[in-house]
Amino acid sequence: MPRQLPLAPLVPLADGHAIPQLGYGLYKVPAHDAAQLAGVAIATGYRHLDTAAFYENEQGVGAAVRAAEVPRDELFVTSKVWKDDNGYDEALRAFDASMGRLGLDRLDLFLIHWPVPSTDRYVDTWRALVRLRDEGRVRSIGVSNFHAHHLDRIIGETGVAPVVNQVELHPRLPQAALREFHAARGIRTEAWSPLARGRLLDDPVLARLSTAHGRSPAQIVLRWHVQIGNVVIPKASSPERIRENLDVFDFELGVDDLAAIASLETGERTGRDPDDD
Repeated sequence: MPRQLPLAPLVPLADGHAIPQLGYGLYKVPAHDAAQLAGVAIATGYRHLDTAAFYENEQGVGAAVRAAEVPRDELFVTSKVWKDDNGYDEALRAFDASMGRLGLDRLDLFLIHWPVPSTDRYVDTWRALVRLRDEGRVRSIGVSNFHAHHLDRIIGETGVAPVVNQVELHPRLPQAALREFHAARGIRTEAWSPLARGRLLDDPVLARLSTAHGRSPAQIVLRWHVQIGNVVIPKASSPERIRENLDVFDFELGVDDLAAIASLETGERTGRDPDDD
């Protein structure tokens, strides 16, 4: 019988709510697998599920949440409005559509998925999310893939700061300046592509740390995220990897380990630059 894993710690959000620091990311999880894998994640000890309209698996995520033996109040569910639905009325309709697919009576966090500056609609989208929060239809609101200048604009024009900005972040793209910007404004940094889509897992620095700690390279990187204060949402497609990714709360990286990981920075992105849309 495998040992019981500790739950990810809850970290506070600026609006008074809290988010589990490590969650299960469902990007590229096929719709027909989503309910089963999200259910495995919950049974393993995850309390945070991250989906989006664009992922086309909200229905499965909602089914897993409804079927879980864990009380709904102990689960944290995130979804996102896709770039095609940026705009005030469009975002409100997109939220209703997401909730219909999820089949849940509330959402814990709703994000703008991409700012898409070329269409100049992300401020109106943000106003829609503020309305949804004020009406009690979603508990917390945030953004994804926003640069500092996008954040400055929505805060300046609405007076409301997002509680989360979910961005590509990994040792090759640690986003130090953006994390500092977030910290000064009470915005929680959340990392997608936390393992650089696997591209850095055969790096010799991580191989050395893996051997030293008796952990996989993925666990070393996820522990790095935890220790620098990120919320992190690794994706996995097998029960073994789902379990491995959560098993990062009983060891610690030292100062020299963190310095070695810092040496991996190259600025490389695995996804698009948000200003290119």
